[in-house]
Amino acid sequence: MVTAYDGVPKYYRLKRALVERINEEELVEDQKIPSERVLIDEFNVSRITVRKAVDELVNEGYLYKIQGKGTYVKGTKAKQDLFSITSCTKDILAHGMEPRRKTLTLDKMRTDRKRSRQLEIDPNDDVFLLDRIYYADDLPLNRTIAYLPARYFPGLEKHDFSSQSLYEVLEEEYGVQITRAKRTIEAVLAQGETAKHLQVEEGKPIILFRAVTYGLVNRKEVPIETFKCLYRTDQFKFYIDQVRQ
Repeated sequence: MVTAYDGVPKYYRLKRALVERINEEELVEDQKIPSERVLIDEFNVSRITVRKAVDELVNEGYLYKIQGKGTYVKGTKAKQDLFSITSCTKDILAHGMEPRRKTLTLDKMRTDRKRSRQLEIDPNDDVFLLDRIYYADDLPLNRTIAYLPARYFPGLEKHDFSSQSLYEVLEEEYGVQITRAKRTIEAVLAQGETAKHLQVEEGKPIILFRAVTYGLVNRKEVPIETFKCLYRTDQFKFYIDQVRQ
């Protein structure tokens, strides 16, 4: 039973007890932790104390929440190599989860100066805007907003990218060989429509990738896509596999 002594707050002692159970694998990856009521009774603490302890463990990467279902132990199954270039669909499949996509927008539009520079196209050229939500086992994982030069991909708007992989379409139907990508990564706060679609509270930290992807079009390497991808931090981890030279 948790009691406060030596000036140690009750919420901190509850946190330590839960972390110990995780480290001893009494609570395992993706297992639901005991409910608030069970923790209140077991540790003789208030609801406020339980919520503070759990929220801090979520922010520290030990736990994650699913709206309407509960709180679970965060593991290391879902992780992505920052140096690899793979589709989100393949990443999800590689981790033994069922992928699903929802297309929010697929439209042709006039580009702007910033994107025309990134894609090395004329400022008056058209681009396709593809905005999608990716799900893993029906949990929203990321929101990806991509822009592709219309000159390279005529008829792209006819595809159903809720059921098709973008990279597979580019490679198999347009003959593009994807070669490399330039990425940046930063931490941002979930806001507005992104928070709603990812089912996280506004102000929660998420990971933002920005990238320009290159590929061979008619044997010439050119930018074929620029995108930003916003990931839930409680559902995915990223790693770099370094080798000493």
